[in-house]
Amino acid sequence: MLVAHPEGELARRASEGHDLVRLAPAHEVDFAAAFRFARVVRDLSPDVIHAHDPHAVSMASMALSTIATERRPRLIIARRVDFHLKRNAFSRWKYKQVDAAICSSNAIRGMVIDDGIPEDSAFTVHEGVQVDRIQALPAADVCRELWLPPGSPTVGNIAALVAHKGQRYLVDAAPAVVRALPDAHILIFGEGELRPALTRQIKHLGLEHRVSLAGFRPDILSLLKGLDLFVMSSITEGLGTSILDAMAASKAVVGTTAGGIPEAVEHGITGLLVPPHNADALAEAMLTLLRDGTLRRRMGEAGLERVRRMFNVDRMVDETLAVYALVAGRPRAAGNESPPRPS
Repeated sequence: MLVAHPEGELARRASEGHDLVRLAPAHEVDFAAAFRFARVVRDLSPDVIHAHDPHAVSMASMALSTIATERRPRLIIARRVDFHLKRNAFSRWKYKQVDAAICSSNAIRGMVIDDGIPEDSAFTVHEGVQVDRIQALPAADVCRELWLPPGSPTVGNIAALVAHKGQRYLVDAAPAVVRALPDAHILIFGEGELRPALTRQIKHLGLEHRVSLAGFRPDILSLLKGLDLFVMSSITEGLGTSILDAMAASKAVVGTTAGGIPEAVEHGITGLLVPPHNADALAEAMLTLLRDGTLRRRMGEAGLERVRRMFNVDRMVDETLAVYALVAGRPRAAGNESPPRPS
């Protein structure tokens, strides 16, 4: 059974199925949504509930507090970001209801353990991508699609325009790149709250014709395949699904050492890693790979082999199911105290 936001993309994609419940909390402590979800749980009587975002964890925790211990399903949470768990009274309560956490990187697993999830209840299951699907896609002519001079070297970044993705450091790195390679173009795909600030930064540096905020693109994977180089400038990052997509597209990656990125990118083998917040190091790494096509291709091939072996979607599904089976077979935790009321 899938429970998804009534107006969300997940519900839209799943609308042809039979096991879809359109339900989402309006805010973190939505008792009405929790009671509706509790009815779903009682009717279905599942072994496991897997909550994929903090509001879902809240709704599930409150719902489970109304269900007798002997009928209580195990609550598993997904954790894909390397942010600490909130520490207010309600958040402390809801995470005590959690039976296990599935983390998309070892870096995140260490963080949730530090935040109070028991070590034997925190599991790393690395993200997975559909490698064969990405390999089968045609590569777009990026220069033609984005009105760039034919043959221009292209560097791409795919991420929401938010502070922790670090695009400001990528823009700061751009002057050194275009001084050395005047035909190079840096393309930042995605939307977010920092678009106005990044636009001002690009204009201030006189980079309007070399750095483009290319927005959201439904054909992003084909564009990714047409790039010369992929870069991830994050200052925090759980793992980086866009990095896995780039590796599946046979692209060398320049990334930072933030969070779980070093678990995906093998420095010197599938790409180059630099410290976060360091525009100079970012520019140097980009130039190293833009100047050496042979090295780029070798790293791209190594990245494809690595993602096939370690980050494919079938492995992710199998490991997730193994966690379900393990956690469902454990004794139930005692006690279902009521959630604290928000102050």
